Amino acid sequence: MALDTSGEAALSRHARRAEYLDAETEAALAYAWRDHRDEKALHRLITAYMRLAYSVAAKFKRYGIPMPDLVQEASLGLMKAADKFDPERGVRFSTYAIWWVKATVQDYVMRNWSMVRVGSTAAQKALFFNMRRVQAKIEQEAEKAGVQLERHQVLSLISTEIGHPLRDVEMMEGRLAGSDFSLNALQSGEEEGRAWIDALEDDSAQAEETVQIDTDHAKLRGWLAGAFEHLSQREQFILTERKLRDDPRTLEELGVELGLSKERVRQIEAAALGKMRKNLESHSKAVLELLA
Repeated sequence: MALDTSGEAALSRHARRAEYLDAETEAALAYAWRDHRDEKALHRLITAYMRLAYSVAAKFKRYGIPMPDLVQEASLGLMKAADKFDPERGVRFSTYAIWWVKATVQDYVMRNWSMVRVGSTAAQKALFFNMRRVQAKIEQEAEKAGVQLERHQVLSLISTEIGHPLRDVEMMEGRLAGSDFSLNALQSGEEEGRAWIDALEDDSAQAEETVQIDTDHAKLRGWLAGAFEHLSQREQFILTERKLRDDPRTLEELGVELGLSKERVRQIEAAALGKMRKNLESHSKAVLELLA
Protein backbone atom coordinates (compact mmCIF):
# COMPACT_ATOMS: atom_id res chain seq x y z
CA MET A 1 0.00 0.00 0.00
CA ALA A 2 1.40 3.39 -0.94
CA LEU A 3 2.22 5.82 1.82
CA ASP A 4 0.03 8.88 2.19
CA THR A 5 2.48 11.74 1.79
CA SER A 6 -0.07 14.48 1.11
CA GLY A 7 0.21 15.84 4.64
CA GLU A 8 3.99 15.82 4.50
CA ALA A 9 3.99 17.54 1.14
CA ALA A 10 1.66 20.24 2.47
CA LEU A 11 3.99 20.85 5.39
CA SER A 12 6.93 21.12 3.03
CA ARG A 13 5.14 23.62 0.80
CA HIS A 14 4.09 25.67 3.81
CA ALA A 15 7.67 25.77 5.11
CA ARG A 16 9.08 26.79 1.71
CA ARG A 17 6.63 29.70 1.45
CA ALA A 18 7.85 31.26 4.71
CA GLU A 19 9.24 34.76 4.37
CA TYR A 20 12.93 35.53 4.69
CA LEU A 21 13.74 38.00 7.44
CA ASP A 22 16.67 40.37 7.27
CA ALA A 23 18.72 40.94 10.42
CA GLU A 24 17.02 44.24 11.28
CA THR A 25 13.47 42.90 10.94
CA GLU A 26 14.38 39.78 12.89
CA ALA A 27 15.87 41.84 15.73
CA ALA A 28 12.80 44.12 15.82
CA LEU A 29 10.48 41.13 16.13
CA ALA A 30 12.66 39.59 18.83
CA TYR A 31 12.66 42.83 20.84
CA ALA A 32 8.87 43.16 20.45
CA TRP A 33 8.34 39.70 21.87
CA ARG A 34 10.94 39.97 24.63
CA ASP A 35 10.03 43.43 25.87
CA HIS A 36 6.32 43.69 25.07
CA ARG A 37 5.19 40.05 24.66
CA ASP A 38 3.83 40.95 21.24
CA GLU A 39 2.23 37.69 20.06
CA LYS A 40 1.97 38.89 16.46
CA ALA A 41 5.72 39.47 16.42
CA LEU A 42 6.30 36.01 17.91
CA HIS A 43 4.04 34.39 15.31
CA ARG A 44 5.84 36.11 12.45
CA LEU A 45 9.26 35.16 13.83
CA ILE A 46 8.27 31.50 14.31
CA THR A 47 6.55 31.27 10.92
CA ALA A 48 9.58 32.72 9.14
CA TYR A 49 11.77 29.92 10.48
CA MET A 50 9.42 27.00 9.85
CA ARG A 51 11.75 26.14 6.96
CA LEU A 52 14.47 25.50 9.55
CA ALA A 53 12.11 23.47 11.73
CA TYR A 54 11.04 21.31 8.80
CA SER A 55 14.65 20.74 7.76
CA VAL A 56 15.66 19.53 11.23
CA ALA A 57 12.53 17.37 11.62
CA ALA A 58 13.16 15.65 8.26
CA LYS A 59 16.49 14.32 9.53
CA PHE A 60 14.69 12.19 12.11
CA LYS A 61 12.16 10.51 9.78
CA ARG A 62 14.19 7.29 9.81
CA TYR A 63 13.16 6.66 13.41
CA GLY A 64 9.60 5.91 12.32
CA ILE A 65 7.92 8.97 13.83
CA PRO A 66 5.24 10.61 11.61
CA MET A 67 6.56 13.74 9.93
CA PRO A 68 3.68 15.97 11.14
CA ASP A 69 4.53 15.04 14.74
CA LEU A 70 8.20 15.81 14.18
CA VAL A 71 7.39 19.19 12.63
CA GLN A 72 5.09 20.01 15.55
CA GLU A 73 7.86 19.25 18.03
CA ALA A 74 10.31 21.29 15.97
CA SER A 75 7.84 24.19 16.14
CA LEU A 76 7.80 23.88 19.92
CA GLY A 77 11.59 24.05 19.82
CA LEU A 78 11.33 27.29 17.86
CA MET A 79 8.99 28.73 20.47
CA LYS A 80 11.37 27.77 23.28
CA ALA A 81 14.22 29.39 21.38
CA ALA A 82 12.20 32.58 20.82
CA ASP A 83 11.43 32.79 24.53
CA LYS A 84 15.13 32.50 25.45
CA PHE A 85 16.61 34.50 22.57
CA ASP A 86 18.49 37.71 23.41
CA PRO A 87 18.82 39.91 20.29
CA GLU A 88 21.37 42.10 22.05
CA ARG A 89 24.03 39.42 21.68
CA GLY A 90 24.24 40.05 17.94
CA VAL A 91 23.57 36.43 16.93
CA ARG A 92 21.04 35.55 14.25
CA PHE A 93 17.96 33.75 15.52
CA SER A 94 18.50 30.76 13.23
CA THR A 95 21.96 30.13 14.70
CA TYR A 96 20.52 30.13 18.21
CA ALA A 97 17.26 28.33 17.46
CA ILE A 98 18.67 25.29 15.67
CA TRP A 99 20.05 23.87 18.92
CA TRP A 100 16.68 24.21 20.66
CA VAL A 101 14.85 22.67 17.72
CA LYS A 102 17.23 19.72 17.48
CA ALA A 103 17.14 19.07 21.24
CA THR A 104 13.33 19.20 21.34
CA VAL A 105 12.94 16.79 18.43
CA GLN A 106 15.55 14.42 19.87
CA ASP A 107 13.76 14.28 23.20
CA TYR A 108 10.47 13.56 21.43
CA VAL A 109 11.99 10.77 19.33
CA MET A 110 13.51 9.12 22.39
CA ARG A 111 10.21 9.30 24.28
CA ASN A 112 8.23 7.76 21.43
CA TRP A 113 10.68 5.40 19.76
CA SER A 114 9.83 2.68 22.27
CA MET A 115 7.50 2.16 25.22
CA VAL A 116 10.65 1.37 27.21
CA ARG A 117 12.77 4.43 27.86
CA VAL A 118 16.07 3.96 26.05
CA GLY A 119 18.03 6.80 27.62
CA SER A 120 17.88 10.06 29.49
CA THR A 121 21.45 11.28 30.02
CA ALA A 122 23.45 13.24 27.46
CA ALA A 123 25.75 10.25 26.94
CA GLN A 124 22.82 7.89 26.30
CA LYS A 125 21.29 10.35 23.83
CA ALA A 126 24.60 10.60 21.98
CA LEU A 127 24.74 6.81 21.73
CA PHE A 128 21.13 6.55 20.58
CA PHE A 129 21.50 9.02 17.72
CA ASN A 130 25.07 8.20 16.63
CA MET A 131 25.45 4.47 17.16
CA ARG A 132 23.77 3.26 13.96
CA ARG A 133 25.64 5.81 11.84
CA VAL A 134 29.03 4.87 13.31
CA GLN A 135 28.21 1.16 13.03
CA ALA A 136 27.34 1.52 9.34
CA LYS A 137 30.57 3.42 8.73
CA ILE A 138 32.68 0.75 10.45
CA GLU A 139 30.97 -2.10 8.59
CA GLN A 140 31.37 -0.34 5.23
CA GLU A 141 35.07 0.24 5.84
CA ALA A 142 35.53 -3.39 6.90
CA GLU A 143 33.70 -4.60 3.80
CA LYS A 144 35.92 -2.49 1.52
CA ALA A 145 38.99 -3.92 3.24
CA GLY A 146 37.63 -7.46 2.90
CA VAL A 147 37.54 -7.98 6.67
CA GLN A 148 34.80 -9.94 8.42
CA LEU A 149 34.14 -8.42 11.87
CA GLU A 150 32.50 -10.25 14.75
CA ARG A 151 29.78 -8.56 16.76
CA HIS A 152 32.05 -7.89 19.76
CA GLN A 153 34.68 -6.37 17.45
CA VAL A 154 32.12 -4.00 15.91
CA LEU A 155 30.90 -2.91 19.33
CA SER A 156 34.46 -2.37 20.52
CA LEU A 157 35.23 -0.17 17.51
CA ILE A 158 31.98 1.78 18.10
CA SER A 159 33.02 2.34 21.72
CA THR A 160 36.39 3.70 20.59
CA GLU A 161 34.89 5.87 17.83
CA ILE A 162 32.16 7.45 19.96
CA GLY A 163 34.21 7.58 23.16
CA HIS A 164 31.80 5.73 25.44
CA PRO A 165 32.42 2.66 27.64
CA LEU A 166 31.92 -0.67 25.90
CA ARG A 167 29.28 -1.76 28.45
CA ASP A 168 27.16 1.29 27.55
CA VAL A 169 27.49 0.51 23.85
CA GLU A 170 26.47 -3.12 24.45
CA MET A 171 23.46 -2.03 26.52
CA MET A 172 22.28 0.46 23.89
CA GLU A 173 22.81 -2.09 21.12
CA GLY A 174 20.53 -4.50 22.95
CA ARG A 175 17.85 -1.85 23.39
CA LEU A 176 17.99 -0.75 19.76
CA ALA A 177 17.88 -4.35 18.56
CA GLY A 178 14.67 -5.07 20.47
CA SER A 179 11.17 -3.88 19.74
CA ASP A 180 7.88 -3.54 21.58
CA PHE A 181 5.52 -6.51 21.62
CA SER A 182 1.97 -6.73 22.88
CA LEU A 183 1.43 -8.77 26.03
CA ASN A 184 -1.72 -10.08 24.33
CA ALA A 185 0.37 -11.71 21.58
CA LEU A 186 0.42 -15.51 21.63
CA GLN A 187 3.58 -17.31 22.70
CA SER A 188 3.25 -19.62 19.72
CA GLY A 189 1.69 -19.33 16.31
CA GLU A 190 -1.21 -21.58 17.29
CA GLU A 191 -4.63 -19.98 17.73
CA GLU A 192 -5.10 -21.70 21.09
CA GLY A 193 -1.66 -20.72 22.37
CA ARG A 194 -1.20 -18.92 25.67
CA ALA A 195 -0.77 -15.13 25.63
CA TRP A 196 2.36 -13.65 27.18
CA ILE A 197 0.25 -11.75 29.72
CA ASP A 198 -0.95 -15.08 31.15
CA ALA A 199 2.65 -15.91 32.05
CA LEU A 200 3.06 -12.86 34.29
CA GLU A 201 3.09 -13.46 38.03
CA ASP A 202 -0.04 -12.28 39.82
CA ASP A 203 0.99 -9.56 42.28
CA SER A 204 -2.32 -9.57 44.11
CA ALA A 205 -2.65 -11.25 47.49
CA GLN A 206 -3.37 -14.97 47.42
CA ALA A 207 -6.36 -16.51 49.21
CA GLU A 208 -4.43 -17.52 52.35
CA GLU A 209 -2.78 -14.10 52.60
CA THR A 210 -6.11 -12.33 52.08
CA VAL A 211 -7.76 -14.30 54.90
CA GLN A 212 -4.87 -13.51 57.25
CA ILE A 213 -5.01 -9.80 56.40
CA ASP A 214 -8.77 -9.70 57.00
CA THR A 215 -8.34 -11.48 60.34
CA ASP A 216 -5.61 -9.09 61.46
CA HIS A 217 -7.65 -6.05 60.49
CA ALA A 218 -10.65 -7.40 62.40
CA LYS A 219 -8.50 -7.79 65.53
CA LEU A 220 -7.15 -4.28 65.16
CA ARG A 221 -10.63 -2.81 64.72
CA GLY A 222 -11.79 -4.69 67.83
CA TRP A 223 -8.94 -3.31 69.95
CA LEU A 224 -9.57 0.24 68.72
CA ALA A 225 -13.29 -0.08 69.38
CA GLY A 226 -12.60 -1.35 72.89
CA ALA A 227 -10.26 1.56 73.61
CA PHE A 228 -12.84 3.99 72.24
CA GLU A 229 -15.58 2.59 74.48
CA HIS A 230 -13.51 3.38 77.59
CA LEU A 231 -13.80 7.11 76.83
CA SER A 232 -16.50 9.39 78.21
CA GLN A 233 -19.38 10.44 75.96
CA ARG A 234 -17.91 13.91 75.54
CA GLU A 235 -14.50 12.50 74.60
CA GLN A 236 -16.11 10.09 72.14
CA PHE A 237 -18.10 12.92 70.60
CA ILE A 238 -15.05 15.15 70.16
CA LEU A 239 -12.92 12.38 68.60
CA THR A 240 -15.76 11.36 66.31
CA GLU A 241 -16.24 14.93 65.07
CA ARG A 242 -12.51 15.61 64.79
CA LYS A 243 -11.11 12.29 63.52
CA LEU A 244 -13.86 10.12 62.04
CA ARG A 245 -15.79 12.55 59.85
CA ASP A 246 -15.05 13.00 56.14
CA ASP A 247 -15.18 16.73 56.83
CA PRO A 248 -13.65 17.18 60.32
CA ARG A 249 -15.02 20.00 62.44
CA THR A 250 -12.79 22.68 63.90
CA LEU A 251 -11.96 23.13 67.58
CA GLU A 252 -13.77 26.45 67.52
CA GLU A 253 -16.99 24.92 66.13
CA LEU A 254 -17.02 22.21 68.80
CA GLY A 255 -16.26 24.75 71.50
CA VAL A 256 -19.33 26.80 70.55
CA GLU A 257 -21.56 23.71 70.54
CA LEU A 258 -20.25 22.38 73.86
CA GLY A 259 -19.93 25.77 75.57
CA LEU A 260 -16.17 25.35 75.99
CA SER A 261 -13.16 27.33 74.88
CA LYS A 262 -11.20 26.28 71.83
CA GLU A 263 -8.18 25.44 74.00
CA ARG A 264 -10.30 23.30 76.34
CA VAL A 265 -11.63 21.23 73.43
CA ARG A 266 -8.04 20.70 72.27
CA GLN A 267 -7.04 19.51 75.75
CA ILE A 268 -9.94 17.04 75.92
CA GLU A 269 -9.04 15.70 72.49
CA ALA A 270 -5.39 15.21 73.46
CA ALA A 271 -6.37 13.52 76.73
CA ALA A 272 -8.77 11.15 74.93
CA LEU A 273 -6.09 10.13 72.46
CA GLY A 274 -3.72 9.55 75.36
CA LYS A 275 -6.26 7.30 77.08
CA MET A 276 -6.73 5.24 73.92
CA ARG A 277 -2.96 4.96 73.46
CA LYS A 278 -2.56 3.73 77.04
CA ASN A 279 -5.41 1.24 76.63
CA LEU A 280 -3.73 -0.19 73.54
CA GLU A 281 -0.40 -0.65 75.29
CA SER A 282 -1.47 -4.12 76.40
CA HIS A 283 -1.66 -5.01 72.72
CA SER A 284 1.34 -2.87 71.72
CA LYS A 285 3.49 -5.63 70.26
CA ALA A 286 0.63 -7.14 68.28
CA VAL A 287 -0.52 -3.70 67.11
CA LEU A 288 2.92 -2.81 65.88
CA GLU A 289 3.16 -6.11 64.00
CA LEU A 290 -0.21 -5.53 62.33
CA LEU A 291 0.60 -1.95 61.38
CA ALA A 292 4.08 -2.84 60.05
